[in-house]
Amino acid sequence: MRPDLLRFNGSSIYCPIADVHIDPSIPVDRAIITHAHSDHAKAGSRHYLAHKDSEAVLRQRLGEDISLQTVQYGERFTINGVNFSLHPAGHIIGSAQVSVAHHDMVWVVSGDYKLEDDHFSTPFEPVKCNVFISESTFGLPIYKWEPQEKVFDSIRAWHSKNKQEGKVSLLLGYALGKMQRILKNIRTENETIFAHGAVYYCNERLRQAGFDLPRLTLVTKDIDKKLFKNALVLAPPSASGSPWLKKFAPFSMGYCSGWMRVRGAKNRRAVDQGFVLSDHADWNGLNAAIKSTGAEKVFVTHGFTSVFSRWLNENNIEATEVITRYGKEDESEQPIPGEQDSIKPEV
Repeated sequence: MRPDLLRFNGSSIYCPIADVHIDPSIPVDRAIITHAHSDHAKAGSRHYLAHKDSEAVLRQRLGEDISLQTVQYGERFTINGVNFSLHPAGHIIGSAQVSVAHHDMVWVVSGDYKLEDDHFSTPFEPVKCNVFISESTFGLPIYKWEPQEKVFDSIRAWHSKNKQEGKVSLLLGYALGKMQRILKNIRTENETIFAHGAVYYCNERLRQAGFDLPRLTLVTKDIDKKLFKNALVLAPPSASGSPWLKKFAPFSMGYCSGWMRVRGAKNRRAVDQGFVLSDHADWNGLNAAIKSTGAEKVFVTHGFTSVFSRWLNENNIEATEVITRYGKEDESEQPIPGEQDSIKPEV
């Protein structure tokens, strides 16, 4: 096994043979980006490469004039004799696993991923490899997701109840990924959906790029508050507790996150309703994905790295935990102080 095909250098996953960095946290000459979330896509690099579906949001976030090459899933490109290709990760729109092949060795950098088809991003596809680099955001047995349709049924029922009670339904979730998933599945036909600027402008950018998403109405200070009555309003987690919320009273606040699976998380977030909806793989998904790759070696990056890597080793899959700077894209997928107190790490 070639130990030098990819290296963890503290600021990226680096391929020394090709002199290419994957998801660097500092400016570099050549960067391959797995997806457009802020912990994986940083500004300042000389040249970027990503999947074509990431282009609109990457330019919005990193700069319209960045040097960006885009490729399709499965399209092979070679740098200094190393073969690269991108494959669906199912995390958000344009998210990709990076396959790195040299001679008889294949390494795959998964970035972030989920296995359930969200009906917007291209579903996860396993890639056979010798070495697999996996996240472990929800790498504990307690994290097992219900089918997403049950979650969307719950959201629809909550919104219906709020309308009966004369309340605004204020739904929080990450602007890129979570909100598009909700919009593609919630099916609120013939209903005006209002949105915080962070959600609105991300959604509009994707709509302008040709993606099939419902039109949203931007919440501005000039809108008549009477229009919000019984409405659905989408906002990022940062809106919680801010003065921006006052214009919607009376309202019920819901929160979409995998962390809602933990007992007490709803109360700690000061929300009325928690919906367990994550764009990351759950415990079963992580194990299924790793098994499907056939990898001889697994590097576990962000999340419950020590627990999950120990579990893999105990189940005859060689695994090592690695410290990276990933996993801090937004509070929507990060626990808050005290949230992990009720979690038992034993597996």
